[in-house]
Amino acid sequence: MTSTFHRPRLVPRLIATAAAGSLLALGLTGCGGATKTSTDAAASSAAAGSGASADPNAPTKKGLTVAFLPKQVNNPYFTTSDGGGKTALTALGETYKDVGTTSATDTAGQVSYVNTLTQQQVSAIAVSAQDPGALCTALKQAMSSGVKVVTYDSDTNTDCRQLFISQAGAEALGRSEVDLLGKELNYSGQIAILSAAQTATNQNTWIGFMEDELKKPQFANMKLVKIAYGNDDAQTSFQQTQGLLQQYPNLKGIISPTTVGIKAAAQYLDGSQYKGKVLLTGLGTPNDMRAYVQDGTVQAFELWNPAKLGELAAYAAVALASGQISGAQGQTFTAGSLGTFTIGAQGVVTLGQPTVFDKSNIGQFDF
Repeated sequence: MTSTFHRPRLVPRLIATAAAGSLLALGLTGCGGATKTSTDAAASSAAAGSGASADPNAPTKKGLTVAFLPKQVNNPYFTTSDGGGKTALTALGETYKDVGTTSATDTAGQVSYVNTLTQQQVSAIAVSAQDPGALCTALKQAMSSGVKVVTYDSDTNTDCRQLFISQAGAEALGRSEVDLLGKELNYSGQIAILSAAQTATNQNTWIGFMEDELKKPQFANMKLVKIAYGNDDAQTSFQQTQGLLQQYPNLKGIISPTTVGIKAAAQYLDGSQYKGKVLLTGLGTPNDMRAYVQDGTVQAFELWNPAKLGELAAYAAVALASGQISGAQGQTFTAGSLGTFTIGAQGVVTLGQPTVFDKSNIGQFDF
Protein backbone atom coordinates (compact mmCIF):
# COMPACT_ATOMS: atom_id res chain seq x y z
CA MET A 1 0.00 0.00 0.00
CA THR A 2 -0.27 0.88 -0.13
CA SER A 3 3.96 6.46 1.09
CA THR A 4 5.08 9.94 1.46
CA PHE A 5 4.99 13.04 -0.58
CA HIS A 6 7.35 15.35 -2.30
CA ARG A 7 6.74 19.07 -2.45
CA PRO A 8 5.12 20.93 -4.04
CA ARG A 9 2.17 18.54 -3.68
CA LEU A 10 -0.51 20.15 -1.53
CA VAL A 11 -2.74 21.50 -4.29
CA PRO A 12 -2.90 18.31 -6.41
CA ARG A 13 -3.67 16.18 -3.36
CA LEU A 14 -6.26 18.52 -1.95
CA ILE A 15 -8.22 18.66 -5.16
CA ALA A 16 -8.05 14.89 -5.45
CA THR A 17 -11.12 12.95 -4.40
CA ALA A 18 -11.33 9.28 -3.59
CA ALA A 19 -10.58 8.80 -7.26
CA ALA A 20 -7.09 9.60 -6.10
CA GLY A 21 -4.80 10.70 -8.81
CA SER A 22 -3.41 13.51 -10.80
CA LEU A 23 -5.64 14.94 -13.49
CA LEU A 24 -2.72 15.68 -15.78
CA ALA A 25 -3.34 13.96 -19.09
CA LEU A 26 -0.38 12.22 -20.65
CA GLY A 27 -0.26 11.92 -24.44
CA LEU A 28 -0.36 8.44 -25.95
CA THR A 29 2.22 7.75 -28.58
CA GLY A 30 1.25 6.03 -31.80
CA CYS A 31 1.42 2.24 -31.73
CA GLY A 32 0.61 -0.42 -34.26
CA GLY A 33 -0.20 2.11 -36.95
CA ALA A 34 -2.80 3.97 -34.90
CA THR A 35 -2.47 7.72 -34.77
CA LYS A 36 -2.11 9.51 -31.46
CA THR A 37 -5.50 11.17 -31.92
CA SER A 38 -7.40 8.01 -32.83
CA THR A 39 -5.80 5.89 -30.14
CA ASP A 40 -6.32 8.53 -27.45
CA ALA A 41 -9.94 8.94 -28.47
CA ALA A 42 -10.59 5.22 -28.31
CA ALA A 43 -8.89 4.88 -24.94
CA SER A 44 -10.62 7.93 -23.48
CA SER A 45 -13.99 6.62 -24.60
CA ALA A 46 -13.25 3.24 -23.06
CA ALA A 47 -12.10 4.82 -19.81
CA ALA A 48 -15.16 7.01 -19.49
CA GLY A 49 -17.55 4.28 -20.51
CA SER A 50 -19.15 6.82 -22.83
CA GLY A 51 -18.78 4.76 -25.95
CA ALA A 52 -19.79 1.43 -24.47
CA SER A 53 -23.26 0.17 -23.75
CA ALA A 54 -23.95 -1.80 -20.60
CA ASP A 55 -26.62 -4.37 -19.78
CA PRO A 56 -26.97 -5.00 -16.04
CA ASN A 57 -28.87 -8.19 -16.85
CA ALA A 58 -26.23 -9.59 -19.18
CA PRO A 59 -24.95 -13.04 -18.16
CA THR A 60 -21.48 -13.28 -16.68
CA LYS A 61 -19.11 -14.35 -19.42
CA LYS A 62 -17.14 -17.54 -18.95
CA GLY A 63 -13.52 -18.14 -19.87
CA LEU A 64 -12.36 -14.72 -18.70
CA THR A 65 -8.80 -14.12 -17.50
CA VAL A 66 -8.23 -11.33 -14.99
CA ALA A 67 -4.62 -10.40 -14.28
CA PHE A 68 -3.66 -8.76 -10.99
CA LEU A 69 -0.67 -6.42 -11.12
CA PRO A 70 0.12 -5.18 -7.59
CA LYS A 71 2.63 -2.50 -6.72
CA GLN A 72 4.89 -5.21 -5.37
CA VAL A 73 4.69 -8.99 -5.34
CA ASN A 74 5.65 -10.81 -2.12
CA ASN A 75 4.38 -7.82 -0.13
CA PRO A 76 2.11 -9.28 2.62
CA TYR A 77 -0.56 -6.66 2.00
CA PHE A 78 -0.81 -7.44 -1.70
CA THR A 79 -0.52 -11.16 -1.09
CA THR A 80 -3.69 -10.82 0.99
CA SER A 81 -5.53 -8.46 -1.37
CA ASP A 82 -4.70 -10.41 -4.51
CA GLY A 83 -5.62 -13.62 -2.71
CA GLY A 84 -9.09 -12.12 -2.29
CA GLY A 85 -9.18 -11.53 -6.02
CA LYS A 86 -8.23 -15.13 -6.69
CA THR A 87 -10.95 -16.37 -4.34
CA ALA A 88 -13.60 -14.34 -6.17
CA LEU A 89 -12.46 -15.41 -9.63
CA THR A 90 -12.32 -19.05 -8.61
CA ALA A 91 -15.88 -18.81 -7.28
CA LEU A 92 -16.98 -17.34 -10.62
CA GLY A 93 -15.19 -20.04 -12.61
CA GLU A 94 -12.80 -17.54 -14.20
CA THR A 95 -9.01 -17.60 -14.49
CA TYR A 96 -6.78 -15.65 -12.10
CA LYS A 97 -3.33 -14.45 -13.13
CA ASP A 98 -0.79 -12.70 -10.88
CA VAL A 99 2.25 -10.80 -12.15
CA GLY A 100 4.42 -7.98 -10.89
CA THR A 101 7.77 -6.65 -9.79
CA THR A 102 9.58 -7.24 -6.50
CA SER A 103 10.20 -3.50 -6.10
CA ALA A 104 7.48 -1.01 -5.13
CA THR A 105 9.17 1.70 -7.22
CA ASP A 106 9.82 -0.16 -10.49
CA THR A 107 7.40 1.76 -12.70
CA ALA A 108 9.18 0.60 -15.85
CA GLY A 109 8.58 -2.97 -14.73
CA GLN A 110 4.87 -2.30 -14.26
CA VAL A 111 4.66 -0.78 -17.73
CA SER A 112 6.35 -3.84 -19.20
CA TYR A 113 3.86 -6.15 -17.52
CA VAL A 114 0.90 -4.11 -18.80
CA ASN A 115 2.27 -4.31 -22.34
CA THR A 116 2.75 -8.07 -22.05
CA LEU A 117 -0.76 -8.61 -20.67
CA THR A 118 -2.16 -6.52 -23.52
CA GLN A 119 -0.32 -8.67 -26.05
CA GLN A 120 -1.70 -11.76 -24.31
CA GLN A 121 -5.21 -10.27 -24.64
CA VAL A 122 -6.27 -10.95 -21.08
CA SER A 123 -9.88 -9.98 -20.40
CA ALA A 124 -9.03 -7.45 -17.71
CA ILE A 125 -6.16 -6.02 -15.71
CA ALA A 126 -6.48 -5.05 -12.04
CA VAL A 127 -3.50 -2.85 -11.21
CA SER A 128 -2.27 -0.98 -8.14
CA ALA A 129 -0.33 1.86 -9.74
CA GLN A 130 3.10 2.84 -8.48
CA ASP A 131 2.77 6.20 -10.22
CA PRO A 132 -0.37 8.08 -11.33
CA GLY A 133 0.85 8.86 -14.83
CA ALA A 134 3.65 6.45 -15.72
CA LEU A 135 1.30 3.62 -16.70
CA CYS A 136 -1.10 5.75 -18.72
CA THR A 137 0.27 5.16 -22.20
CA ALA A 138 0.36 1.39 -21.67
CA LEU A 139 -3.07 1.26 -20.00
CA LYS A 140 -4.66 3.38 -22.72
CA GLN A 141 -3.24 1.01 -25.31
CA ALA A 142 -4.67 -1.91 -23.33
CA MET A 143 -8.14 -0.34 -23.26
CA SER A 144 -8.03 0.51 -26.95
CA SER A 145 -7.21 -3.18 -27.54
CA GLY A 146 -10.32 -4.26 -25.65
CA VAL A 147 -8.73 -5.07 -22.29
CA LYS A 148 -10.74 -3.77 -19.33
CA VAL A 149 -8.71 -1.82 -16.76
CA VAL A 150 -9.49 -1.59 -13.06
CA THR A 151 -7.20 0.09 -10.56
CA TYR A 152 -7.29 -0.84 -6.89
CA ASP A 153 -5.50 0.44 -3.80
CA SER A 154 -3.61 3.12 -5.79
CA ASP A 155 -5.12 4.91 -8.77
CA THR A 156 -3.83 6.22 -12.09
CA ASN A 157 -5.03 9.34 -13.86
CA THR A 158 -8.76 8.95 -14.27
CA ASP A 159 -8.66 8.66 -18.07
CA CYS A 160 -6.28 5.71 -17.89
CA ARG A 161 -8.72 3.16 -16.44
CA GLN A 162 -12.42 2.39 -16.31
CA LEU A 163 -12.83 1.93 -12.55
CA PHE A 164 -10.90 2.64 -9.37
CA ILE A 165 -11.65 0.37 -6.40
CA SER A 166 -10.99 2.59 -3.41
CA GLN A 167 -10.21 1.13 0.00
CA ALA A 168 -12.23 3.82 1.73
CA GLY A 169 -12.87 7.47 1.11
CA ALA A 170 -9.48 9.15 0.68
CA GLU A 171 -10.56 12.08 2.80
CA ALA A 172 -11.85 9.86 5.60
CA LEU A 173 -8.58 7.94 5.68
CA GLY A 174 -6.32 10.98 5.71
CA ARG A 175 -8.24 12.95 8.31
CA SER A 176 -8.95 10.00 10.60
CA GLU A 177 -5.26 9.13 10.96
CA VAL A 178 -4.53 12.68 12.12
CA ASP A 179 -7.50 12.51 14.48
CA LEU A 180 -6.29 9.22 15.98
CA LEU A 181 -2.82 10.58 16.69
CA GLY A 182 -4.17 13.92 17.88
CA LYS A 183 -6.26 12.29 20.58
CA GLU A 184 -3.32 10.17 21.71
CA LEU A 185 -1.04 13.23 21.95
CA ASN A 186 -3.63 15.51 23.53
CA TYR A 187 -3.25 17.60 20.37
CA SER A 188 0.28 18.79 21.10
CA GLY A 189 3.77 18.05 19.82
CA GLN A 190 5.92 17.49 16.75
CA ILE A 191 4.85 14.74 14.37
CA ALA A 192 6.22 13.14 11.22
CA ILE A 193 4.83 11.02 8.41
CA LEU A 194 6.57 7.87 7.20
CA SER A 195 5.25 7.11 3.74
CA ALA A 196 6.14 4.71 0.93
CA ALA A 197 7.25 6.00 -2.48
CA GLN A 198 7.11 9.70 -3.32
CA THR A 199 5.02 8.95 -6.41
CA ALA A 200 2.43 6.67 -4.71
CA THR A 201 -0.95 8.11 -5.67
CA ASN A 202 -2.90 6.87 -2.68
CA GLN A 203 -0.25 7.94 -0.18
CA ASN A 204 -0.03 11.43 -1.63
CA THR A 205 -3.78 11.86 -1.62
CA TRP A 206 -4.11 10.77 2.01
CA ILE A 207 -1.23 12.98 3.08
CA GLY A 208 -2.84 15.95 1.39
CA PHE A 209 -5.89 15.50 3.58
CA MET A 210 -3.67 14.98 6.64
CA GLU A 211 -2.01 18.32 6.00
CA ASP A 212 -5.36 19.98 5.54
CA GLU A 213 -6.73 18.42 8.75
CA LEU A 214 -3.75 19.78 10.68
CA LYS A 215 -4.87 23.30 9.75
CA LYS A 216 -7.92 22.99 11.98
CA PRO A 217 -7.83 24.94 15.28
CA GLN A 218 -7.66 21.86 17.51
CA PHE A 219 -4.34 20.91 15.90
CA ALA A 220 -2.72 24.32 16.37
CA ASN A 221 -0.17 22.86 18.78
CA MET A 222 0.73 19.92 16.56
CA LYS A 223 3.45 20.52 13.99
CA LEU A 224 4.29 18.30 11.01
CA VAL A 225 8.09 18.50 10.84
CA LYS A 226 8.88 16.03 8.06
CA ILE A 227 7.55 13.53 5.54
CA ALA A 228 9.97 10.64 5.14
CA TYR A 229 9.91 7.87 2.52
CA GLY A 230 10.56 4.22 3.17
CA ASN A 231 9.67 3.02 -0.35
CA ASP A 232 7.58 0.20 1.12
CA ASP A 233 10.81 -1.55 2.02
CA ALA A 234 11.11 -2.86 5.59
CA GLN A 235 14.78 -2.05 6.09
CA THR A 236 14.53 1.40 4.51
CA SER A 237 11.44 2.22 6.60
CA PHE A 238 13.22 1.03 9.76
CA GLN A 239 16.19 3.28 8.97
CA GLN A 240 13.93 6.22 8.15
CA THR A 241 12.23 5.84 11.54
CA GLN A 242 15.61 5.87 13.26
CA GLY A 243 16.61 8.93 11.25
CA LEU A 244 13.46 10.82 12.17
CA LEU A 245 14.09 10.31 15.87
CA GLN A 246 17.72 11.35 15.57
CA GLN A 247 16.87 14.46 13.57
CA TYR A 248 13.92 15.47 15.77
CA PRO A 249 14.64 14.55 19.40
CA ASN A 250 11.36 16.19 20.48
CA LEU A 251 9.26 14.14 18.08
CA LYS A 252 6.07 12.91 19.74
CA GLY A 253 4.26 10.96 17.04
CA ILE A 254 4.51 9.26 13.65
CA ILE A 255 1.82 8.47 11.09
CA SER A 256 2.71 5.73 8.61
CA PRO A 257 -0.04 5.17 6.02
CA THR A 258 1.60 2.02 4.67
CA THR A 259 1.53 -1.48 6.09
CA VAL A 260 5.24 -2.04 5.51
CA GLY A 261 6.16 1.31 7.02
CA ILE A 262 4.07 1.09 10.17
CA LYS A 263 5.35 -2.41 10.98
CA ALA A 264 8.98 -1.35 10.49
CA ALA A 265 8.45 1.76 12.60
CA ALA A 266 6.83 -0.32 15.34
CA GLN A 267 9.76 -2.73 15.30
CA TYR A 268 12.20 0.12 15.79
CA LEU A 269 10.19 1.81 18.55
CA ASP A 270 9.60 -1.48 20.34
CA GLY A 271 13.31 -2.04 20.85
CA SER A 272 14.30 1.54 21.59
CA GLN A 273 14.20 4.10 24.36
CA TYR A 274 11.29 5.77 22.56
CA LYS A 275 8.79 2.97 23.24
CA GLY A 276 5.73 4.50 24.84
CA LYS A 277 7.16 7.99 24.42
CA VAL A 278 6.78 8.38 20.66
CA LEU A 279 3.34 7.29 19.53
CA LEU A 280 2.66 5.57 16.23
CA THR A 281 -0.44 5.12 14.11
CA GLY A 282 -1.29 4.65 10.44
CA LEU A 283 -2.40 1.78 8.23
CA GLY A 284 -1.46 -1.77 9.17
CA THR A 285 -2.78 -5.31 9.26
CA PRO A 286 -3.90 -6.85 12.57
CA ASN A 287 -1.55 -9.81 12.23
CA ASP A 288 1.46 -7.53 11.67
CA MET A 289 0.57 -5.14 14.47
CA ARG A 290 -1.01 -7.38 17.13
CA ALA A 291 2.14 -7.80 19.25
CA TYR A 292 2.86 -4.06 19.20
CA VAL A 293 -0.66 -3.19 20.28
CA GLN A 294 -0.60 -5.76 23.06
CA ASP A 295 2.74 -4.56 24.45
CA GLY A 296 1.81 -0.87 24.29
CA THR A 297 4.10 0.24 21.47
CA VAL A 298 1.03 1.20 19.41
CA GLN A 299 -2.28 2.31 20.88
CA ALA A 300 -4.44 2.22 17.74
CA PHE A 301 -4.21 2.06 13.95
CA GLU A 302 -6.63 1.47 11.10
CA LEU A 303 -7.18 -0.35 7.84
CA TRP A 304 -9.79 -1.99 5.67
CA ASN A 305 -9.83 -5.71 4.88
CA PRO A 306 -7.38 -6.04 1.95
CA ALA A 307 -8.79 -9.42 0.95
CA LYS A 308 -12.19 -7.81 0.41
CA LEU A 309 -10.54 -5.03 -1.61
CA GLY A 310 -9.05 -7.60 -4.00
CA GLU A 311 -12.32 -9.49 -4.09
CA LEU A 312 -14.23 -6.34 -5.05
CA ALA A 313 -11.66 -5.53 -7.76
CA ALA A 314 -12.13 -8.99 -9.26
CA TYR A 315 -15.92 -8.75 -9.32
CA ALA A 316 -15.72 -5.29 -10.88
CA ALA A 317 -13.33 -6.52 -13.57
CA VAL A 318 -15.62 -9.43 -14.46
CA ALA A 319 -18.67 -7.14 -14.56
CA LEU A 320 -16.82 -4.84 -16.97
CA ALA A 321 -15.62 -7.70 -19.16
CA SER A 322 -19.16 -9.15 -19.21
CA GLY A 323 -20.68 -5.85 -20.34
CA GLN A 324 -22.81 -5.54 -17.21
CA ILE A 325 -21.25 -2.14 -16.47
CA SER A 326 -19.15 0.29 -18.48
CA GLY A 327 -17.79 2.42 -15.66
CA ALA A 328 -20.36 5.19 -15.82
CA GLN A 329 -21.48 6.96 -12.66
CA GLY A 330 -24.66 5.51 -11.14
CA GLN A 331 -24.29 2.00 -12.56
CA THR A 332 -24.47 -0.85 -10.07
CA PHE A 333 -23.06 -4.36 -9.88
CA THR A 334 -23.11 -7.21 -7.38
CA ALA A 335 -19.89 -8.45 -5.82
CA GLY A 336 -20.87 -11.78 -4.35
CA SER A 337 -21.29 -11.78 -0.57
CA LEU A 338 -19.90 -8.22 -0.42
CA GLY A 339 -23.20 -6.95 -1.76
CA THR A 340 -24.19 -4.41 -4.39
CA PHE A 341 -22.01 -1.41 -5.21
CA THR A 342 -22.73 1.82 -7.05
CA ILE A 343 -20.14 3.49 -9.26
CA GLY A 344 -19.45 7.03 -8.10
CA ALA A 345 -18.01 10.09 -9.78
CA GLN A 346 -14.91 9.55 -11.92
CA GLY A 347 -15.47 5.79 -11.89
CA VAL A 348 -14.75 5.31 -8.19
CA VAL A 349 -16.16 2.37 -6.25
CA THR A 350 -15.58 2.55 -2.49
CA LEU A 351 -15.23 -0.59 -0.38
CA GLY A 352 -16.32 1.04 2.88
CA GLN A 353 -15.20 2.86 6.01
CA PRO A 354 -11.84 2.04 7.64
CA THR A 355 -11.77 0.00 10.84
CA VAL A 356 -9.82 1.18 13.89
CA PHE A 357 -7.89 -1.59 15.67
CA ASP A 358 -6.83 -1.40 19.32
CA LYS A 359 -6.55 -3.73 22.33
CA SER A 360 -10.31 -4.03 22.58
CA ASN A 361 -10.87 -5.64 19.16
CA ILE A 362 -7.61 -6.66 17.47
CA GLY A 363 -7.97 -10.24 18.66
CA GLN A 364 -11.12 -10.61 16.57
CA PHE A 365 -9.29 -10.28 13.23
CA ASP A 366 -6.98 -12.60 11.33
CA PHE A 367 -5.42 -11.03 8.22
